[in-house]
Amino acid sequence: MSYFLGTMTILVGVACLFLLGTPSEVKWLSHEEKRMANARIVGNNTGHDRTGVKKWQWKQVRECLIDPCFWFAGINAFLSSLPNGGLTTFAHIINTSFGFTNLQVILLDIPRSAFSVLYFVAVGLITSRKTGLRLFFMIGSTIPPFVGFLGMAFIPNNPSMKWTKWGMYFMTVPYVISLFLAWSLIPSNTAGRTKRTFTSSFTFVGYCVGNMAGSQIFKAKDAPYYIPGVIGCAICFGLEFAVLVCWRIVLVLRNRRLDKAIANDGLTEEERTLRAKKMGEEDKTDFENPYFRYTL
Repeated sequence: MSYFLGTMTILVGVACLFLLGTPSEVKWLSHEEKRMANARIVGNNTGHDRTGVKKWQWKQVRECLIDPCFWFAGINAFLSSLPNGGLTTFAHIINTSFGFTNLQVILLDIPRSAFSVLYFVAVGLITSRKTGLRLFFMIGSTIPPFVGFLGMAFIPNNPSMKWTKWGMYFMTVPYVISLFLAWSLIPSNTAGRTKRTFTSSFTFVGYCVGNMAGSQIFKAKDAPYYIPGVIGCAICFGLEFAVLVCWRIVLVLRNRRLDKAIANDGLTEEERTLRAKKMGEEDKTDFENPYFRYTL
């Protein structure tokens, strides 16, 4: 299995060298599509797709280290991925410990998977049409899995309670939203090519380390119920809830401070938009651009 997965990873990596890149680099976009893609990037006040490509700026790295949102992104990825690593590895075993057979576990995974797809699509449609809701969905999506993991840990394991415990397991479905939407916040809220790259890399490291650590909190000695590991996952969601609340508070306060700072600058909204885009094209960070607005 490891040889197969490793080979597939290498093949996909080689394919990415030819298929992926910035809008200006890829060959599978038409000239008009490249223009539209670049206009979308410029509209975020983070420059265009060639901004800051040639020069790594250490001052932007230092700015990341003093930016709470940089740490929120990485910590959120770790806290969300740690339960994911555990569920991915031990979900089948946990479900059979409730009293279901192997076949029943496979069949019961169908409605859970169907609901997850519907939930993800619904959240995507809503957040694409209405602004300011992403962090609310991220915060709300940590509550059901927190309750679900606690239920799996403390509800007695006996045949009469197996459906209740499966219901607790079903409640873990929304947890991935808090990570998926967090990825979309990075390009929207982080200006400066180096700062954005460093933030994305740190978040990806948190994601990988969380998934690796997740399988390790479920110890063989705790089988078949893995109570300590299940409680550990619940604690992760409780901490993630706190991190996301703090993340939103910081962004709201920053937007209010920016609004107050530009309230009496004598510029029209169109002039502010033009200045914001110009500073983005100059590879200014969100700290350096007084006209930058954070997405919620």
